[in-house]
Amino acid sequence: MKIIVDAMGGDNAPQAPVLGALQANKEYGTAVTLVGRGEEILKVLEENNVQELPAGVEIAHASEVVEMCDNPATAFREKKDSSLTVGLNLLKSGAGDAFVSAGSTGALLSGATLVVKRIKGIRRAALAPVVPTGNGGAVLIDCGANAECPPEYLLQFAYMGSYYAESVLGRPEPKVALLNIGVEPSKGTSLQTTVYPMLQEAGKAGRINFVGNIEAREAVEGAVDVIVSDGYSGNIYLKTMEGTALFLARELKHMFTKNLRTKLAAVLVSQGLKDFKKLMDAGEVGGTALIGIAKPVIKAHGSSDAYAIKNAIRQASQYVSSGIIENITENIDLMRLDR
Repeated sequence: MKIIVDAMGGDNAPQAPVLGALQANKEYGTAVTLVGRGEEILKVLEENNVQELPAGVEIAHASEVVEMCDNPATAFREKKDSSLTVGLNLLKSGAGDAFVSAGSTGALLSGATLVVKRIKGIRRAALAPVVPTGNGGAVLIDCGANAECPPEYLLQFAYMGSYYAESVLGRPEPKVALLNIGVEPSKGTSLQTTVYPMLQEAGKAGRINFVGNIEAREAVEGAVDVIVSDGYSGNIYLKTMEGTALFLARELKHMFTKNLRTKLAAVLVSQGLKDFKKLMDAGEVGGTALIGIAKPVIKAHGSSDAYAIKNAIRQASQYVSSGIIENITENIDLMRLDR
């Protein structure tokens, strides 16, 4: 298995992608192709006392970089020799099994859709992060790739999220719920009330384990394995969780550093605090799967460090081995309204 890594994508590029790739190669034995400006990649290696490329690690030169200020819809076309464009073309050609990038989300989504293409029959690809919950995490689909969605998108998201939870997270018969402002079928906008009976029908037919609507509070507590949403609502849910985690971490630090007594208390609960920090750290998961694309694409957080990139590569390997793309392809007829 070989993972293609965008060495120039993200706030900490090229250092984080390069070092993360080396760590993944060493710990997991994963073959990696680093795509980017060769001289900058070699400089990172030299600065970290790496005299030669380890076995299984190679460099594919790309002279350009997609910047965050570039138009995400056209950047991959205008910069044909960017690390993003070259990497996606390598994936399309079969030179690697998955692509990982911490670069522009919009450019990655546009590039993956137009270069690698969607699975035939899938209307839109969706960003599906695993968000922390009381049951060890849930798939949130979509979290921002599609701000406006007709009902068919959400129907397909439910299937794709279910396959991901089962194949990648190892959840048998994952519980699927529709994010809403109440549990009653009549709640929500016309989008939610229209798609609800579609999801209910799929549940009754045994195609997915649909358990109904869910409010954000219950979703965080871990009542379900898959949270289905349009990208607008899903992004608000995700960003609220991220903000809450930062707020709690800051308040806990303030509380435990008030005086000598609280500092002693902090020592006693230090392991619990580390576990909490780990639970809320997006870098532990690695990245967000772009589900619906014909080949595995993982979007790592823009601020990813080497540890997060290493985990994104691990996640990409799991995605490749999961068989989720095959599952979606085989069941596409169940996911279309025109069937």
